[in-house]
Amino acid sequence: MANSGTKPKRFDRNLIVIGAGSAGLVSAYIAAIAQAKVTLIEAHAMGGDCLNTGCVPSKALIKSARVAHMVSDAARFGIKTSTPTIDFPVVMQRIREVITAIEPHDSVERFTGLGVDCMKGYARFIDPWTVEIDGKTRLTAQSFVIATGAAPLIPPLPGVEASGYLTSETLWDEFAKRPAAPKRLVILGGGPIGCELAQSFQRLGSQVTLVEMAERLLLKEEADAAALVTEHLHADGVEILTGHKAVRFETNKCLIVEGSQGERTLAYDDVLIAVGRKPRIAGFGLEELGLVIDGKLPVDGFLRTNMPHILCAGDVAGKQQLTHGGSHEAWYASVNALARPFKKYRADYRVLPRVTYTEPELAAVGLTEVEATRQGVAFDVTRYDLDDLDRAIAEGEQAGFVKILTATGSDRILGATIIGEHAGEILAEITFAMKHQLGLRKILATIHPYPTWSEATKYAAGQYGLARKPLALLKWAERWFRWRRG
Repeated sequence: MANSGTKPKRFDRNLIVIGAGSAGLVSAYIAAIAQAKVTLIEAHAMGGDCLNTGCVPSKALIKSARVAHMVSDAARFGIKTSTPTIDFPVVMQRIREVITAIEPHDSVERFTGLGVDCMKGYARFIDPWTVEIDGKTRLTAQSFVIATGAAPLIPPLPGVEASGYLTSETLWDEFAKRPAAPKRLVILGGGPIGCELAQSFQRLGSQVTLVEMAERLLLKEEADAAALVTEHLHADGVEILTGHKAVRFETNKCLIVEGSQGERTLAYDDVLIAVGRKPRIAGFGLEELGLVIDGKLPVDGFLRTNMPHILCAGDVAGKQQLTHGGSHEAWYASVNALARPFKKYRADYRVLPRVTYTEPELAAVGLTEVEATRQGVAFDVTRYDLDDLDRAIAEGEQAGFVKILTATGSDRILGATIIGEHAGEILAEITFAMKHQLGLRKILATIHPYPTWSEATKYAAGQYGLARKPLALLKWAERWFRWRRG
C-alpha cells in the first residue's frame, strides 16, 4: 500500500531535486532563477552520467580515434606519414583532463552561487512530502523532481556475472589502468553507444566484433543511413554480426552467439555490454510510495507520477535517453512542479534531435519514413547527396546525404535525417525550422555562406523546389520570351 503520510502545514523547500545529471541540474537551475527555495541532492558526482561516463568521455575518445584514423588516411590528401603509434594511457589521461576541464560547469560551487542548496548523499522518501538523506537529515518540500537517470541494462545470460563484462559506465576507470586497448573486444548491442565505441576502439588498435540481435544496426534510424554507417564500420575493420543472439558466456572468456548458421564462439579479452539502459528507481523509497508499477516509474504527459507533486525528468522518465532531452524535460518538470496547481505544460517531443557520433555522423529529428508510414502520415521525400556539395568534394568527405520528409502538398518539415561530416551541426538549421514552423522554402531563401557544409540543407530545399516546378507557367514563359525576341 502506498505511504500517504501527512502533508505538512509548512515546508522546508519549494522543490527538492534528486539527481544532479543534466535533468537535475537544469531543474534546480530553473527553480533558483525563479527565486524558489530548492535543494539538489546527488549521491555521486555532479554532472551525472553525461559528464563522467557518457557524452563527454565518449566524445573525447572519438576525437582521439578520429585523429588516429586521419593519420592513417593522410596519403589520400597528399601527406605521407608513418603508421600512427597509439599511446593508450595518454588517450585515457586526455579523457580525464577533458572531464576535469568541464567539471566546473556542473560543480557544487557554481550551483551554490546560483542559489541552489547542494547536498551530497542518498535521498530516500519517508513519505510523499519528506526525504531523508543518508539516514540522517530530513527535508520536506511542496514538490519533487526525480532525475536519477538510468543504468546499463545487463541481460540475464548464463555466465554473465563471471564474464568480467564492462559497460559504458565502468570501461573508463578500467581502461585507464591499461597499457593498450584490448586486443579482442566484443561489444553487445548495435545502437548508438555500441557503434560509436566499436569504431573508436577499432581505430585505437582493438579487433572489435559487434553483435546485434536485429537484422541491422541503429534500428531507430533510416535504413539507408544505418547501412552507410555499417559500411564504414566494415571498412574500418569491425566485424559485424547482425542477426546474432548472445546465448551464454563460458569460463574461458568466450561468448557463444547464435545466428542463422548456428552457434559461434567469440573469444575476447574484454566484452562490453551496450544493449540498452534501464531507469534508476530502486532504493529511493519510490516503491513504498506506490509509484513503481511493473518495475517502471510511469509518468503522464506533464511528467507527473501518480502523485502529481512528484515529477520526473531525464532517463528515469523513460521517454527518451538524450542529455539534451533530459534538459528539455527538466523545463517541463520544474515549471509544472513550481506552478502547481495553477498552470501546467505538456512535454513536447516532436522536435527532439539526436546524433550518433560515428564517422560519418548520423543525425536525425522528427519522423523517419517508417514512423510516418506507421502513423499514417502522408509525406514526400526529398534527398540531396553530399557528393554534389562543393565543400564535401574539397574535403574528400562525399559520403552521405540529406533526407527530408515533408507533408504531402506542403513544404512543412516532418522529419530529417542527415548522414555525413558534421551532420549534427548541419541538423540544427532544420531543427530550428521545424520548431518555428518554417518550411523548406524559407531555408532556400536564406543566404548560406559558400563553401560550407550548411549549404547541404539549402541544396536539399532546392531539390524540393526543382521537383515542384510550375511547368505550365514555365511553358508560357518560354513562349513569351520567344515572342519578345521577335
